[in-house]
Amino acid sequence: MAWDLTGDVEKFAETAGDFLRSRPVQHTTLLTLVDTLRRRGPHAYGSQDPLFGIWRTPSEVVAGVLLQTPPYPMMFSEVPREAATAAVELLADRPLTGVNMLAGAAAAFVDEWRRRTGATATVRMRTRLYRLDTLTPPPVRPPGQARQGEPDDREVATRWLHELYAYIGETAHDLATVVDERIADGLVTLWEVDGEPVSMVIRSRPEAGMIRILNVYTPPDERGKGYAGAATTVATRAALAGGAHDVVLNTDLANPTSNALYQRLGYRPMEDRTVVDFA
Repeated sequence: MAWDLTGDVEKFAETAGDFLRSRPVQHTTLLTLVDTLRRRGPHAYGSQDPLFGIWRTPSEVVAGVLLQTPPYPMMFSEVPREAATAAVELLADRPLTGVNMLAGAAAAFVDEWRRRTGATATVRMRTRLYRLDTLTPPPVRPPGQARQGEPDDREVATRWLHELYAYIGETAHDLATVVDERIADGLVTLWEVDGEPVSMVIRSRPEAGMIRILNVYTPPDERGKGYAGAATTVATRAALAGGAHDVVLNTDLANPTSNALYQRLGYRPMEDRTVVDFA
């Protein structure tokens, strides 16, 4: 049993593709990362080269993966404990900004990483993955209406994405290109009142029958009016109409408002993750 590391996204996709598609809900972020890197190139998320890893059993069956697009933390799928320990030894001499792991596995990896490298570790975020059960629209429809984002919406959508990333403390990279791509693919939903956008939802391309609600944003002065729930409902319906078997989304567990909203809309918890920064 060993890790096989590569910087080649095509090799990784060919070898790990079946494993990732076998659990598209749990592997939602990994699937969309691979899709983006294959379409937009290895520097879609930053100037540094990505790193991919595959863990095989003695019978050569893929049983886990890792993926990092620096400067973002390294993301692990569910992996056996021995795979996590082996990853620490293998990666100890590499610059690692942090990890994104299942909540139950993170502590052991982080403790071993600190012992092996002397790094300090800080929990940045705890997240929860939700999967749509039965869509339940809000009982009261707010003023306004939904529409699909258009090229003329590029400026406001890009500005809102920057504001969202700043709010959650995430690094932003080439967001204008991201917006252009999502608008061209018909994946941006805007809620507008009197012709002015007041909320935005962006969803992913379909992967293995799964579509993820990627970004939900309402400017501060428009919050509390039901726009985000209405826009998310429309975006979810669009995902289902587009053939999605599973519609999923991730939340920050420190935000009780969004977690409560998505559960009211019919999304149910699937798994928790912990994001840890190293220094």
